[in-house]
Amino acid sequence: MSIASEFKEFIMRGNVIDLAVGMVVGTAFSGIVKSLVDDVIMPPIGILIGGVDFSNLFITLKDGATVPEGGYATLAAAQQAGAVTLNIGLFINTVISFLIIAAAIFCVVKLLNSMKKKQEVADAAEEAAAEPSEEVLLLREIRDSLSKK
Repeated sequence: MSIASEFKEFIMRGNVIDLAVGMVVGTAFSGIVKSLVDDVIMPPIGILIGGVDFSNLFITLKDGATVPEGGYATLAAAQQAGAVTLNIGLFINTVISFLIIAAAIFCVVKLLNSMKKKQEVADAAEEAAAEPSEEVLLLREIRDSLSKK
């Protein structure tokens, strides 16, 4: 078997295609969650704790080439000046995004497991229904023994 045909067989497996689809959907979902956190969740939280914009919550470790009076107003201004910053707000946003994605994945996995469990129960019931009961087996034995006589 050539390498090309082995590679084609590998790519055409259902698991690889499912993984690729999952990666694409996961990437899109990650973008949605990032927007949810940055644009919907964090602004009200920032207002509640005193008007803090989490995306601009940072600590300057080393000043850049130019330092405006009163410090840098935004993270972008600090980075543009070449300052070294500790971006606490971006980290908080990333942690919240992770928690939302983890919760969503947990819910999906839990749903899939419950659906799998229901299917297993249905399969077991179908299998049990397919097997004859003890009474039927006993009647068959009686019938077979009578037909032999």
